[in-house]
Amino acid sequence: MIIFFFHLGFLLKVYKNVEQKDELQKFFDYCVRQIELSVREIGYGDATINKKMKEYVNLLFSIIDKINNWEDLDDIKKREILNTYIDEILDSKIFIDYLEKYRKFLSKNTFNNLSKDIITL
Repeated sequence: MIIFFFHLGFLLKVYKNVEQKDELQKFFDYCVRQIELSVREIGYGDATINKKMKEYVNLLFSIIDKINNWEDLDDIKKREILNTYIDEILDSKIFIDYLEKYRKFLSKNTFNNLSKDIITL
């Protein structure tokens, strides 16, 4: 889930000043709805689902806050961010390089190109 949140966080970060807010909101709402459906399928009750969703959304916003200036951070700070959310990373350099490539990939592609099939669902 945390890896997904990092991906979603970078996607929202890259496109927040490029795309219309309502499109990003629809995409965010869709993602949260899918997470909620997945939690429901596990068999949790309504009270537990609400608690889990609050935890998940807070975790996502925490990740978004930490990666807000990702491109300005050195590898040591990036490693600290990853270690905050992911226990026992053997080689964080691999994750840092991957996330940097992902961020650049997002910046070279349009949001519509990446999400057109998802939003129409």
